[in-house]
Amino acid sequence: MSTVGETQSGRERTFLYVAVGVVIGVLLVLALVLYRAADATHDAEAKADELIQALDEAGATVTPSKDQIVTVLGDDGGAVCANPNDALNRATLQAQLANGASGPGARPVITDRKILRGQTLIIEIYCPDELAEFQQYVDDLTTDDVVGS
Repeated sequence: MSTVGETQSGRERTFLYVAVGVVIGVLLVLALVLYRAADATHDAEAKADELIQALDEAGATVTPSKDQIVTVLGDDGGAVCANPNDALNRATLQAQLANGASGPGARPVITDRKILRGQTLIIEIYCPDELAEFQQYVDDLTTDDVVGS
């Protein structure tokens, strides 16, 4: 009978054990991160369902798909809730409430309050702490019943 001796040195075995330990550690950290991401996705889907229901109740004729809402707004409202009461964000909103011309022909218009309802609903659902100030801003805008039913 022949005896088989160890072919690896102690240093090589130690390196192998450390490498396997590091890989297992990285996989554990990755699993924790992905678990939290799945949790956030669940929250995003729940808020998207709530927004879709609120838009339907408000009489919105075109409602984005749930996947589109989850992608754009996530679980925290995305860019809409980043700072909705910031001067730049308000200026961007006012630029969208225009006649559609470009350059010197661009003019502000009196818009229908329904146009602003969607953004108000998003803020109400995703970042309610910003709602009071945004609602005050919307209430100060000149609106009228100009959209036909």
